[in-house]
Amino acid sequence: MKTKLIVFIIVILFSGNIALGSQYFWNMQELVRTRALVRDQRFNDAALQFAKLFINEVINTEQTVDFETRLRLENAVRALKDEEVLAQWLAFVNSADEGAAQREVRALLQLLMKKIRV
Repeated sequence: MKTKLIVFIIVILFSGNIALGSQYFWNMQELVRTRALVRDQRFNDAALQFAKLFINEVINTEQTVDFETRLRLENAVRALKDEEVLAQWLAFVNSADEGAAQREVRALLQLLMKKIRV
């Protein structure tokens, strides 16, 4: 009788450990997915913030872009931590003429929209 009770308790405890272990496993997978979503959302926010700043300060202006604005734009691009976007930004900044700059701007904005994760 006493050994049956001990075996029964061991089986219950073992089953509980299995249930808790599987719940822990599923919770860790959900945490990984949630962190990826948060990372994507942060990138999206930063990319949209950069695009908004770029459109307002570069595209929608008739004046030459001042140093402070260029610095804010450069910092915003670097904050994205995306090498491809940074390379496209540098291609725009280092454009030889207005035609090349316009092509690079289109490529930069297209790349940003492609990189935004929905």
